[in-house]
Amino acid sequence: MNGRPLTITLHVVTSLDGFIATRDGDVSWLGTPDDEYERGVDLSDAQVAEVLAGIDAYVLGSRTYETACELGWLYGETPVIVMTNRALTSERASVEFHGGDLQRLVRDELAPRFENVWLAGGASLAQSFLALDLGDRMILTTAPITLGGGVRLFGAGGEQRWRLTDSVAFKPGYVESTYEAVRK
Repeated sequence: MNGRPLTITLHVVTSLDGFIATRDGDVSWLGTPDDEYERGVDLSDAQVAEVLAGIDAYVLGSRTYETACELGWLYGETPVIVMTNRALTSERASVEFHGGDLQRLVRDELAPRFENVWLAGGASLAQSFLALDLGDRMILTTAPITLGGGVRLFGAGGEQRWRLTDSVAFKPGYVESTYEAVRK
């Protein structure tokens, strides 16, 4: 047991119209725009490193995992739990594969080992976590683009309340909003 309660953070970049990928799953639109928002803040490498150092583990869907393997591994040696029912493999010792019940995963696998877990993709997995009320915090980074269609972040789940705790506009025009779950 780690001694502190587990916090699960959904972290995702979305378009202004609520999509996380194009219809064919492309995410190349995530690149930095040419325009600059003058009043936006810069994010230093040291600030990014500090945030990443506080993450104990990531949970990814299988397609997000495969995309990360293709585009370049961003997770270092931090444990990564990939949710899948397919027979996937990894040469990385830090990668584990799990399938099945998310509540059991959180209770039996994540909570005893970790304090700060980030759910980093994809849409179906995020929707499943939210439908089961397993998310504690949400960090939505909105990119200055509309896609007109594609993979939606939010499905047709039930109503959930979230409390805004922070919002920051960055130089490239991205806006990051942080929310905490409001539980009854």
